[in-house]
Amino acid sequence: MDITSATLQSMLPKKRDLYYGGAWHLPKGGYQDTINPATGESLGQVANANADDVHAAYQAAQAAFEPWRKLKPLERAALLKKVAAVLRDNAFELAMIDAANCGNPISEMQRDALIAATQIEYFAGLATEIKGETLPMGDGILNYSVREPYGVCARIVAYNHPIMFTAGKMAPPLIAGNTVIMKPPYQAPLSALRMMELIDGILPPGVLNIISADSEGSQALVNHPGIPRLALIGSVPTGRAIAKAGAERLKHVTLELGGKNACIIFPDADLSKAIPGAVNGMNFTWCGQSCGSTSRLFIHTSIYDQVMAGVLQAIQHYKPGIPTEMATTMGAIVSKAQWEKVKHYIEIAKQDGATLAYGGSVPQAPELAKGWFVEPTVFTNVTQHMRIFKEEVFGPVLSVIKWENEDDLFSQVNAVDYGLTASIWTTNLAQAHQAVSRVQSGYVWVNHVSSHFIGASFGGYKQSGIGREEGFDELLTYTQHKNVHVVL
Repeated sequence: MDITSATLQSMLPKKRDLYYGGAWHLPKGGYQDTINPATGESLGQVANANADDVHAAYQAAQAAFEPWRKLKPLERAALLKKVAAVLRDNAFELAMIDAANCGNPISEMQRDALIAATQIEYFAGLATEIKGETLPMGDGILNYSVREPYGVCARIVAYNHPIMFTAGKMAPPLIAGNTVIMKPPYQAPLSALRMMELIDGILPPGVLNIISADSEGSQALVNHPGIPRLALIGSVPTGRAIAKAGAERLKHVTLELGGKNACIIFPDADLSKAIPGAVNGMNFTWCGQSCGSTSRLFIHTSIYDQVMAGVLQAIQHYKPGIPTEMATTMGAIVSKAQWEKVKHYIEIAKQDGATLAYGGSVPQAPELAKGWFVEPTVFTNVTQHMRIFKEEVFGPVLSVIKWENEDDLFSQVNAVDYGLTASIWTTNLAQAHQAVSRVQSGYVWVNHVSSHFIGASFGGYKQSGIGREEGFDELLTYTQHKNVHVVL
């Protein structure tokens, strides 16, 4: 169903301040506007935390840490499951807020809160699996290990799935006994604030804290001497800056960063699946704003014309529209700055000699005139020296590369700084496994694309990040390993 402007306004959070210590606090850093990217209109002001605000949130989280870590694991899990239930009950409302605030269509975003709830439930179910081990040392000696929480952890998340990231990513540190400060994306913080209105009172004060902030607050969070554990979902430049700052105090850092991911179609692939897979892998629904988007499409020369015809047909499903309308198949770019960046890359591709095969323009529909929209875009004749081959656009721009020799194929696939995902299409099982072994990526689909699976660890090679998330390994990274040697 579509909703009216008045109904949307009624869904937006009433509280726009900072949430820490179990209460809302006026920000010392003041406020900033948050924008609807489909209309360019303000959705109201939200708190913009500065360093003093971050320290106050840290103090609240630190005060809550000892009582929280001493709570029995199953009791922590039970409280987190209550949070998950609230997310499920309010999934549509939270999705509608995200659609208005980050520009992704409601038809897809309504799954995000449900995914976050499932992630919380998954980690809650592992609460008693944070185990140590014993080491045989001989008679009269006991040697064992335990896993203990770090203390106050900070997580900074991206704008393409605000509620899914903010809600889902709080679970591992909390289940492990840490308290956490979550920083939702400054471009789209409203769903996180609404979530706190909904779950306020479930968790003990100070256990979960929400800080909306731009660069100053983010930097204060990263640099705070009392926060030993950081995690980011974001761009490579931001990841490098956090890694550098964290190194000053030897902080433990997890970085889930960008990608310039390959979709490889072999001559024997089932094209009835590979063609829609190549288009779906671009995540045009949210304008290609996904670190896992397969933005480089490698097509074997023998099937090139057939695949391209299918791709150009399938891509017509994606038409920019108002994100809060259920019929919309493609949303808006999150901000004017990102919109300008995407348009700039399209012009660079033309200047570098790529052939514009589809889209590449701003839609002319009057109802979209004030928003930040770009048509789904396809470039052919892309070569390895071009910037759209090597650099992450984070927009709806697909680069197509023709290939014939496998050695040359994998040389090109791996000739980028990134290594997050890859999608391989073939009906030859041996060929599939060989291709998987040659692709330098941390997460690979064979005859599939885009999906994440609960419990399957996600992360990248090379500049695409440090560490793994979404699986049991992530939970353990929020613990410290202590060895104990006892002479009886």
